Amino acid sequence: MSAASPVVYAVLSLTFAGINDVVFKRYSAKDRSRGMYVLGIGVVWSLLQAATFHFRGVSFSPDTATVCYGIGAGTLLTLSNILLIESLTHIDTSLGSTIYRLNTIGAILMASLFLDESIGMLKAAGIAAGLAGVLLLARKPAVTPHHGAYLPYVGAAVAASLLRAAYGVLTRSAALHHAGLDSMLMMIASCWIVGGGCYAVLRERRFRVTAKKAVYSALSGILVFLIVNSLMLAVMTGEAGTVIPIANMSFVVALALAVVLGMEALTFRKVCAVLFACLSIFLLSRT
Repeated sequence: MSAASPVVYAVLSLTFAGINDVVFKRYSAKDRSRGMYVLGIGVVWSLLQAATFHFRGVSFSPDTATVCYGIGAGTLLTLSNILLIESLTHIDTSLGSTIYRLNTIGAILMASLFLDESIGMLKAAGIAAGLAGVLLLARKPAVTPHHGAYLPYVGAAVAASLLRAAYGVLTRSAALHHAGLDSMLMMIASCWIVGGGCYAVLRERRFRVTAKKAVYSALSGILVFLIVNSLMLAVMTGEAGTVIPIANMSFVVALALAVVLGMEALTFRKVCAVLFACLSIFLLSRT
C-alpha cells in the first residue's frame, strides 16, 4: 500500500460526501417524504454492505457491545441525516454542508463537558474560525419564498451537526471497547431503514414508494456506501488525525457543484466562509 493511498481514500470520501449533499438538496427541493428517502438509502446501503462482506468473507456476528453501540450510533446518524435533509429545504447547500461538516466543534465541546478534556489555544482558535465561517454563510436571503422559516432550518442543520458529533464520540468509544466495526456498519445501515420508516409513518403520515424516490434513494445509497467505506479504508491505512480532517472538507465540493449546477451563486462571502471553515478543521485536527 503506497503512502499516498490513505489520502486518496480520504479525498474519495470527501468527494462522494460533497456530491451526496447536493443530491440531498435536489431531493429536498420538492415536497417529498424525507423518511422514505432515508429508508431507501438504508436498503441500498445494507445490500451493498452485505455484498461487500460476503466477497470479503466477513461474517455478521455481533456481541453485546457491538449491538448496543451499533444501535446507538445508527440512531444518531439516522437522525442527523434526516435533520440535514430537512434543513436543506430552505437553506443553501453550502451553508447546510458546512455546518454539518464542522461537527468536530461539537465533538470537542462534548468531550470538554463530559470527558473533562481541555480546550487549548489551537482548538479555541479553530472553534472561532468555524463559527466565523458559519456566520458569513448564515445570511438570510433578501427574498425568500418561505418567509420566517430560515432560522429554524439553520437550527436544524446545527442540530444535525451536533448529532453527527455525538455519533463520532460514540463510535470512538465503541472502538475503545472493542466493538466489531463490520457488524456495526450493518446495524447502522439497518437503523436508516427503521428510522426512515418511522419518520415517514409517525411524522410525515405517508408511506409511499415512487419512481423518483427510488432513483434518489439508489443514488444516495450508493454514495453513502462509498463515503463510509472510503473513510474506513482511509482510517485503516493511515492516521485518523490526517485523513478525517481531509474527509470533512466535503463542503468545498458541495459548494463547487452547487455553483456549477446553478443552484447558488459564488460570492466573496462564501469564499471567505469556506476558507474560515477549512482553517477551523485544520486547527481542530492539531494535537
